[in-house]
Amino acid sequence: MSTLTQTEIQELGKVAVLFGGRSAEREISILSGTGVLQALQSKGVDAHAFDPAERSLADLAAEKFDRVFIALHGRYGEDGSLQGALEQLGIPYTGSGVMASAVGMDKITTKIVWLAHGVSTPKYAVIDTDTDLDKVVADLGLPLIVKPPLEGSTIGITKVTRAEDLKAAVDLAHKYDKLVLAEQFIEGREFSVPLLGAGAQARALPIIEIVAPEGNYDYQNKYFTDDTKYHCPAPLDAALTDAIQREVEKAYRALGCEGWSRIDVLLREADQQFFLLEVNTSPGMTTHSLVPMAARAEGTSYEDLCVQILRSASLKIGQTKKEKA
Repeated sequence: MSTLTQTEIQELGKVAVLFGGRSAEREISILSGTGVLQALQSKGVDAHAFDPAERSLADLAAEKFDRVFIALHGRYGEDGSLQGALEQLGIPYTGSGVMASAVGMDKITTKIVWLAHGVSTPKYAVIDTDTDLDKVVADLGLPLIVKPPLEGSTIGITKVTRAEDLKAAVDLAHKYDKLVLAEQFIEGREFSVPLLGAGAQARALPIIEIVAPEGNYDYQNKYFTDDTKYHCPAPLDAALTDAIQREVEKAYRALGCEGWSRIDVLLREADQQFFLLEVNTSPGMTTHSLVPMAARAEGTSYEDLCVQILRSASLKIGQTKKEKA
């Protein structure tokens, strides 16, 4: 773990670590944010906890924070709304900007953008109250995956193996979102690929293979058990590793992401074709999280990773305080 100089600490300034929030992923955000806060403080950074569910964002300006590390997940933190508020306040922040955050949060819009750029992603259908569910089954086949397009952490997701179970799965997803995403089920191996940077400098970190109990990478197995196994770097041949990394970089740039993200990938066993599922523009930073795992595989400590992400904080559409002055 490298040591920050006093000059580097001063350049980072007073930092707010935003975590908690009002989304369904609040519990995980608290775990992520607590880890980030402790990591930054251990490096000497003047970092402070800030929960937007308990305080007004106006306090960020009133208390003269110089930059923000966003450790919020889900709605109100990862969907562009917070990013827009920070642009208005003129406070640099980590991660993607307003547009990329909003698009990345919506799995349906993400698919539309990816398909326009030739990115491989599973076939899908958008379901509302008037959708013919029999046609969805006919088009996508069984099994299929049903999920709310604006949630994360596997919240509200169902694997449907019988046509008669589709309505119940849709009803569950409707509790979270007006529109529901049904997706072709891909039988195969599960991977996740973290990314750092922006534009031409964006790069994929080592690929992680996820081996969950009975293939069920649900909320519990994702965050709260040690039963899920992770292989990093993933045991793939060099050509396939390179192809997946180049594809996720292409997908990341297509959405205009920056700072950091994580893209989930499925590799179909039958023909070794891979499919990109979704992007997380504010990935988890818990002890079970994948971005720190991939960084460690490259020799970067958790603490150094947090500082690296914090250094990338910027305004995407506004001016910095210095420029305004």
